Amino acid sequence: MPARDNFHSVMRIGPVQIGTHRDRNGRTTHATVCTAGRCGWSADYSSHTAAQLAARTHRCAVR
Repeated sequence: MPARDNFHSVMRIGPVQIGTHRDRNGRTTHATVCTAGRCGWSADYSSHTAAQLAARTHRCAVR
């Protein structure tokens, strides 16, 4: 049975969204995704602070 991937505590910093979810091992992780067109950047972090820092410093290569 596949694990449910429910995001909660979703927030937005500029074009980047941060969502908290449980990974397949049951640990809480924080995913960051750039929603700008053709950017495609995303990353997972173990702390919310690291995810916020990445979201604040992200610069899209595509303009």
